[in-house]
Amino acid sequence: MFGHYYFYGFDIYYLYFIIPALIISLIAQFKVKSTFSKYSKVSSSNITGAEAAEQVLRSHGVVGVRIEAVSGSLTDHFDPKNNVIRLSESVYSTPSIAAVGVAAHEAGHAIQYAKNYKPIMLRNSIVPIINFGSSISWLVLMLGIFLSITPLLWVGIGLFGLTTVFHLITLPVELNASRRAMQTIKSEGLLTESQARGAKSVLFAAAMTYVAALLVSLAQLFRFIAIFGNRRR
Repeated sequence: MFGHYYFYGFDIYYLYFIIPALIISLIAQFKVKSTFSKYSKVSSSNITGAEAAEQVLRSHGVVGVRIEAVSGSLTDHFDPKNNVIRLSESVYSTPSIAAVGVAAHEAGHAIQYAKNYKPIMLRNSIVPIINFGSSISWLVLMLGIFLSITPLLWVGIGLFGLTTVFHLITLPVELNASRRAMQTIKSEGLLTESQARGAKSVLFAAAMTYVAALLVSLAQLFRFIAIFGNRRR
């Protein structure tokens, strides 16, 4: 049953699809950490991450968003449920180029919600469906395999594919938040031109982690489709 895609006990489609995607993901993770570390050591002319986030929000007329510190490294995020921007310890009170870039990016997400940016609203609306689909996709796939029910296999693959859809929607949302951040950093003069290039490098490296996540999800989806195709033959 599995001979078509196993070679001496090794899943060749894992080698073809998953390993290259994982390598790209590891490179992206290393790049974002190293870039953040590099520009965390470069001063932003005494404006901290928290102050940068506040100015970005103010420049777009967004009010009522709290800015809080949170433990950990690169744990920065915007919590739409509680309307809070949470900045990591290395961003919240640190006057660095990296801190300003990351904080402005999270403020960009708060602006997206305040302005009813459609892609982020779409992403949020499908989160419950994505969570349900991904949680049962493996069960459906296993049932399809053991019961040899072809339609059930396709249902399992389709449910797993919802995760890929989520990553596909998330990527433009993140890129838009970074674009808003950089435009405001420049228009408000939060950083000099050379400093802004450093902030852009940080945000670009962060964006690549979302590209990598999409590639990993696509690789797994293609692997399932390839395995299923071989089973049909």
